[in-house]
Amino acid sequence: MKLTPKQKKFADEYIKTGNIEKSALYAGYSKSYSRANSHKLLANVGVKLYIEKRMKQIESEAIMDSTEAVKLLTSIARGELMETVVVGTPVGAETVEKEADIKTRISAIKEILKRYPGNDKLVEQQIRKMSAEADIAEKKVDMLSGSDGEITININPFREDI
Repeated sequence: MKLTPKQKKFADEYIKTGNIEKSALYAGYSKSYSRANSHKLLANVGVKLYIEKRMKQIESEAIMDSTEAVKLLTSIARGELMETVVVGTPVGAETVEKEADIKTRISAIKEILKRYPGNDKLVEQQIRKMSAEADIAEKKVDMLSGSDGEITININPFREDI
C-alpha cells in the first residue's frame, strides 16, 4: 500500500519524536485533525507497516554486526585506529593522536583469534613475543619513572591481565 506524502512525513516524524499529535501537525494535518484524529494515522495499515520497516532498518544500521566488530578489532590490532589523549606539557595541556598501545593491540588480536579458531603455532609465538615486548617496554617506563628497578617478565601468552 503506497503512502501519501503527508502520511510518509507523519510516519518519519513519529519515528523521531514518538508524539502522534506533533507528528501530524509537522506533516501538514490541521490542528483539529491532529488533536482529535491523529491516532487514526497510526491505525492505518500502510503507515503501520512503513513505521515497522523503517524501525527495523534503523535498528540494523545502529547495531554493530559481527563483521563490523571484527573490522574494528583488526584496525585496532594493526594500529590504524588513532585515539585522542591529553598530554601535560610545560606550557599546559594539549591533545595528541596516538595509536593503541601494545597491550590493547594484543587484546584485539586475541579477540579476533577467538572468532577464528585454529591454534596456529606461529600466531601463538607472535603473541607470546609481543606480550614479552610489552612487558619489557612497561618495565622500562617504570624504571625511567623511578621505580625500584626490579624486572620480571611473564612470557605466558594466555595471561588474563593483558
